[in-house]
Amino acid sequence: MATRLPVTAADVHAAAERIAGGIEQTPCSLSRTLSAITGVEVYVKFENLQFTAAYKERGALNRLLQLDDDERGRGVIASSAGNHGQAIAYHGSRLGIPATVVMPENTAFVKVERTTTLGGTVVLHGANVSESATHARAIAKRDGLVFVHPFDEAAVIAGQGTVALEMLAEHPNLEAIVVPVGGGGLLSGTALVTRELAPDIELVGVQSEGCPSMVDALKGSSALHTCETIADGIQVPEAGRLTRQIVAALADDVVTASEAHIEEAISLYLEIEKTVAEGAGAASLAALLEHGDRFRGRRVGIVLTGGNIDPSVLATVITRSLARTGRLTHLSVDLSDTPGALARLATVIGEHGANIVEIEHRRDLPSLQLRRARLEVTLQTRDRAHVDEVIAALVAEGWPVHVEPVAGVTLN
Repeated sequence: MATRLPVTAADVHAAAERIAGGIEQTPCSLSRTLSAITGVEVYVKFENLQFTAAYKERGALNRLLQLDDDERGRGVIASSAGNHGQAIAYHGSRLGIPATVVMPENTAFVKVERTTTLGGTVVLHGANVSESATHARAIAKRDGLVFVHPFDEAAVIAGQGTVALEMLAEHPNLEAIVVPVGGGGLLSGTALVTRELAPDIELVGVQSEGCPSMVDALKGSSALHTCETIADGIQVPEAGRLTRQIVAALADDVVTASEAHIEEAISLYLEIEKTVAEGAGAASLAALLEHGDRFRGRRVGIVLTGGNIDPSVLATVITRSLARTGRLTHLSVDLSDTPGALARLATVIGEHGANIVEIEHRRDLPSLQLRRARLEVTLQTRDRAHVDEVIAALVAEGWPVHVEPVAGVTLN
């Protein structure tokens, strides 16, 4: 006898009717270039095009619309480091429901400001989301507010499942769907409707390898994860109680992706699709990069869940991507400290088509011999082969050359 699940496909269909007109029906488009890179026929669901730039609006709105008049008057409270809080703030304000969001004390200022601008009352408390959640529940009990969980609540799960309803309506012939997993709300909702409408589709969740809470939960572990990842939207210390039950029953697998592949996916979205993805939003593309053989040649739908990334983090990711691909290179070159030496080095670099971004001339290093200088040169180059060409030309002049890290990345 099949286990009765706490949320059903009918709940997702009801959520779709309930939230219609309150959220964007985002496109799910074939990316020919990402398909060529991954060897997979990739269809991207652009949930970063929601008003708050994340799919979390769906579950938040579905929950808020089910409050009774008394609950609406008292207001709601949520704990969040970003997207869930912004969704609650935005739709609470739109519906005239007072919304409080408890955020960790180290939350990026831009996220705090955005949540406030959207109409939420922000309370900063705790070192992490777990501590914020505990504080939010205490406030809810004290002030009579309704606590809205970011993922482990039936109405929220049902709302998130509307992402998959739209994907399958637009592309019913998908062979697999890959979605990011933090607490598991999106994968749970996706699994409910997919098993009803297209039961043969492979359902795969993906987590950062640095925070595999659902992966471990499915293995029977109940340990809390203290973790750091660029995919902070899925940096959840413990999988949900309801979600792990649904995922275990209906999903095919939950895999992990490396931080490097998540960074690469962020860069690919920016360069190829001209769209911004946060770390969590890029995780499903990262899974295709890391587990390519599993999906190669198949029609795969992936969800770009959100685009709320700190600008300083995005800048670092872009720099690191340029370094990994050989388009930004830092060289250390030793040469004689004589008139014309620096000019000759610049000439050689220019003759081979590289552009000098920055240069530093050092004579005072203890390791240098008298009348020698070290030049630290940052170059724009086309690719790794171009870097090798420039280095070979400098070595041919008799100059020792070393490749130095750029933003922590060493070109191997």
